[in-house]
Parts: sequence; C-alpha cells; structure tokens
Amino acid sequence: MRKVIGIGETILDIIFENGQPERSVVGGSVLNGMVSLSRLGVPVTFVSEAGDDRVGDMVCGFMAENGIHTDYIDRFKGRKSPVSLAFLDADRNAEYIFHTDYPEKRLNMPFPEINEDDIFVFGSFYALNPLLRKRFAEFLEEAARRRALIYYDPNFRPSHKADMDALRGIVSGNCAYAAVVRGSDEDFFNLYGRTEMDGVYSEIIRPDCRCFITTHGAEGVTLYADGIKAHFDSKRITPVSTIGAGDNFNAGIVYGLLKYDIGYRDIPKLGREEWAKVIQCGIDLSAEVCCSYSNYISPEFAAKYGIFSD
Repeated sequence: MRKVIGIGETILDIIFENGQPERSVVGGSVLNGMVSLSRLGVPVTFVSEAGDDRVGDMVCGFMAENGIHTDYIDRFKGRKSPVSLAFLDADRNAEYIFHTDYPEKRLNMPFPEINEDDIFVFGSFYALNPLLRKRFAEFLEEAARRRALIYYDPNFRPSHKADMDALRGIVSGNCAYAAVVRGSDEDFFNLYGRTEMDGVYSEIIRPDCRCFITTHGAEGVTLYADGIKAHFDSKRITPVSTIGAGDNFNAGIVYGLLKYDIGYRDIPKLGREEWAKVIQCGIDLSAEVCCSYSNYISPEFAAKYGIFSD
C-alpha cells in the first residue's frame, strides 16, 4: 500500500478559553493530519524533532500510540520541547503564542524510505525557516527524485510578516516542488495582502504549481487546475474549535488521493468530478474535527470512515 511521509514541527498545544486553560493536546500543523491519517488506517511516517524532556516523551508516546512511526524524530539533548498557547476567540478561532528552545543543529536524521506515488506532506513556517532551509531542501529534492506526490500547505501566520520578502521567495520555491498546493484565503492575505484567489492562482501559484486548492472557512473550497475552476460548499456546523480544521482538510485530501488511487502523474489529468470526490474527503475530515477540542479526528469517526470505506 502507498504510504504517507510528513515533515513538520511537534508541539504541545495548551488551549485557553475565556482566559483559562481548557486542555492540552499534542499538535503541530502537519502532525495533526498525520494522526488522523494513521487513525484511518494509512501507513504514516513522521519526520520531526523534540526535546529530551517530559513533553517530548509525551509527544513521541502519543505518536506511537496512534501508529505513527517515530524512527525519524530527532530528540535533541538538553533542550525543551516546543509548546504553544492557543487562545480561542468568540468565533472559536485561535491566536497563538509559541515557546521554543531549539538547538543550532537540527533535523539530524536520514531520509525515510519513500517510493513512487507515496505522498510527501509539508508546510507551515517549519518549511520556511531559513535555519532549516538547506536540510529541508535536501528532503524535498529526495522526495521529488523518488517521484513522490508532494503536497504543500503554506499555513502562513501573520507573526512572520517582518520577514515577508525573504519568505515569499521560499514559498515560491516550495510550490515548485508540489503537485498540489493548498492554502486558506487568510494564508495568502498574510503573504501577499490579497483576497481574490483568481489572481493569486494565475499570478503567484500557477507559474510554480498548476493545481491549487484554497479554503475559505464556512464559505467553502475553491479548486484551480488546468482548465478547471470549481467551488464546493462547506458543511454547515457549529464549531467547537477550528484549530485543526485546515490540517485535517489536508489529511482528507491525502486520504482521497489514496482512496481513488491518484498518483502524481494523474494530477494534471483529473476532471471536476474526480476532484469533487477527493475534496469531499477534505471537507468531511475538517468538519468532523471542528466539532471537538481535538486536533484530529476521533477513533470512532475513523472506524466508520477508514480505510477507504464508503
């Protein structure tokens, strides 16, 4: 069976509501999606790093409990694992404060086994950090060389606006590796100050990657591909928390690509009806995770939805 390799940060999210901590969950943008995919029965390997402290033990233990291979987690010595404070507003959206203690040398591990049409997922500031760029580019080159289907989510937060000019160039470089780019309308407003996605696709994304999926929260999803522009409605729900919404939308798209046996050579040939089935998987997982404080789908939902159940 095809497998999924994700690369990104690990973090312990402490969620606050009305100024009080409600709960803590293991998180990280890419990791959230990897947990959901593993719960759905997909073989998952995660490449990341964590401290050798109690939080790092919690993070790695949680991944192992959820069936994610942890052989490629770099446990740095004498450092604390990353922690984020997530403050929910009235609309259940989160504002973040991050606490990190990274060493100078990072991602000190070999590249995992990856075969043609396996899916390689990356994104967030972890994929833009200039301190990691050389090593990150090596991973991307290897995934491309082995003909993986590469999936990229910029997931760009406004806290990095001070470095915008340099980061835009890295975003473009990442898009050039990707078969699929997925981002929220907020990501591209934060990056480029633009709200109209037609222009973002034609002028910014399409020169590097011809397949672009943009999400608009409750306003739905728009797909851009060669000769295709299509809108898909979101499910109408009352969210509890939107923290894992985009991450699990990504997991759903990856799951759909596996379910319908779509490889990297197939992406340019897909029509609207085929994309509709894949994107519905993203909508389903995103809606499910918004109905709880969790960063990933529940085991109960996964038992009904995975592995490729109809």
